[in-house]
Amino acid sequence: MPVPSKVRESCRPFLAEGDVVQYVFPGTSLILGGMAAQHSFLVVVTDRHVTVLACSRFRRSRPKSVWEQLPRTTELGPVDVHPSLGPTVSFGGLVLEIDEEFVPAIRAADLERGGVGLPDDPLPGL
Repeated sequence: MPVPSKVRESCRPFLAEGDVVQYVFPGTSLILGGMAAQHSFLVVVTDRHVTVLACSRFRRSRPKSVWEQLPRTTELGPVDVHPSLGPTVSFGGLVLEIDEEFVPAIRAADLERGGVGLPDDPLPGL
């Protein structure tokens, strides 16, 4: 299930000019700087970047600042399933716990990253 359009719109001011949003998913950090810490993030995958936005302490879907901006070729998966936590992803020095409903979006974003792994278009004229 995609995040609401209101959340997508709240992310736009933190993105580079001209970036086209492809995927947005929330995550909760498990470890920050080698210490256990719980903090909410929104990961915004655009056509040019993967932008990790730090969210408000009390509102998981309200971005406050850019935590890190990574190149679009950054691999977000594989999605690890922890026995007690559920799905987690690790990239850019973060370990994020995510909701199961966003696993397909992460896998799709990985397939589309920089054209890696996609077959040539069989009907380019259409």
